[in-house]
Amino acid sequence: MKTIFKPLMMACLFAAISCNQNKQAEPEATDNSNTEQSVGQEGVVDDTSNPNIVQVAVKSKDHTTLVAALKAAGLVTSLSNAGPFTVFAPTNAAFDKLPAGTVEDLVKPENKQKLVTILGYHTYVGGLKTDYMQDGQTYEMVTPQKVTITKKDGKTYVNGSEIVASIETSNGIIHVINDVLLPK
Repeated sequence: MKTIFKPLMMACLFAAISCNQNKQAEPEATDNSNTEQSVGQEGVVDDTSNPNIVQVAVKSKDHTTLVAALKAAGLVTSLSNAGPFTVFAPTNAAFDKLPAGTVEDLVKPENKQKLVTILGYHTYVGGLKTDYMQDGQTYEMVTPQKVTITKKDGKTYVNGSEIVASIETSNGIIHVINDVLLPK
């Protein structure tokens, strides 16, 4: 019995000493009034993963108007989430084709719902690669109105606007277009 008791006491003593040495101090109460609120998925900084739809758009000099519209509509977090999403992304030049003052009017807080509807008409929940799109196909967008795909001479069009580039992102696909799609 003495043979078992001595090693058992040594083990208990060792465990007690180890626990006391690893004891962490209680966290002190801090004043969090000056700290920033936590951010959503759009605030995640990751230099090793592929960028998401919003991160790609933010880095594009041709999509500054679209990014401003997404911010005004409060859709940055939504399009930063896992997806997959397909966004038909109008260029700045596409927004410039709209009647003067249209964009400035749409980004006003009182027109937020109208802006959300227009941007929702550019967004499909799912990944749509142009290789899989067929002439005459329709897709129900977030709005939930439909867009129509046309294929002609090896080019792909959405509601008559040519898809001039496609960019795969970590949470979907961006198809660059030169027109703003307006829901009917």
